[in-house]
Amino acid sequence: MSAPSTATTPPIAGLETRAYRTGDATVVTDLNNRGDEADGVQWRSSPEETAAWLERSNDQYDVTRDVEIVELTGVPVAYSEVEWIDTTDGQREYRLGGMVDPDWRRRGIGRWLMRRMERHAEMLAARYPTELPQIFGSWNPDSRVGKRILLEQEGYQPARWFFEMVRPDMEEIDLPPLPDGLEVRPVAPAAYRQLWDADVEAFRDHWGGFDGSEAVYQAWLKDPKFDPGLWVVAWDGDEIAGGVINTISEAENAAFNRQRGWLQSVFTRRAWRRRGLARALVGRSLVLLRERGMTSAGLGVDADNPQAATRIYEEAGFEVDTRSTAYRKPMAAG
Repeated sequence: MSAPSTATTPPIAGLETRAYRTGDATVVTDLNNRGDEADGVQWRSSPEETAAWLERSNDQYDVTRDVEIVELTGVPVAYSEVEWIDTTDGQREYRLGGMVDPDWRRRGIGRWLMRRMERHAEMLAARYPTELPQIFGSWNPDSRVGKRILLEQEGYQPARWFFEMVRPDMEEIDLPPLPDGLEVRPVAPAAYRQLWDADVEAFRDHWGGFDGSEAVYQAWLKDPKFDPGLWVVAWDGDEIAGGVINTISEAENAAFNRQRGWLQSVFTRRAWRRRGLARALVGRSLVLLRERGMTSAGLGVDADNPQAATRIYEEAGFEVDTRSTAYRKPMAAG
């Protein structure tokens, strides 16, 4: 990042910033995994997963422009990243993220980076003008107490809550019938983009929003967790009615000595809703994950999902495990 900052650099000798370089996916992964462990957050990733996600490029996000590595005498101690999204509730949100090494917290690095990211977002706002209201945003699992305190001190307010839900076993899985006229069948490579577009379309009805661009689609294809054999997709002729994109993270399972699969994205397109399709696809996903050796399953859900998804998942045996909060803060005009 090159934007100037009004934040005071912490009085730590040898503290410097630099742009992201090839190979830094390992640096970011290590910082994230160490930070998550310290904060009791059960997320882990591999450098390959991190690289697939970070090393994409479009107007909304470019790793060489929007990621900053912080080093202390050449040793990485933190990183930050910024991207912007035009949200489904009609705002342009500059999403701020990153991690400080647990050994270097409570020295002012996090606050300094937060303000640097805000200045960088303002630079992006000037480069990519919009008529939409502009805001800062950041995501935080509730167990990451230090970041929650920092966000609130910096003027961020909770905007929405999200649950991670876990099915602790894979016994007694209910298999509701598919709605009439629909069938589950594999997705051929030629239809991968059709599935992606169907998922993006379905989530336009949900709060928040995400980048559904070609760059992010290509990053999805490169993700080591990409496994079409795990997908459960319902077809109505040549149309995709809904689906569950399931994944298995080998890195995460190894870290926690468990076998957990994730219902990474559960979606039903608008024309096929309220017919029991989501329940049928969730049940079939659990069976498939069990056949792949998984002994538990997890998913994420908007606590205020308009399709009452939390109730559907509870009926399928999932329980709320953890909560995360989406924070927002207005961007000052001008």
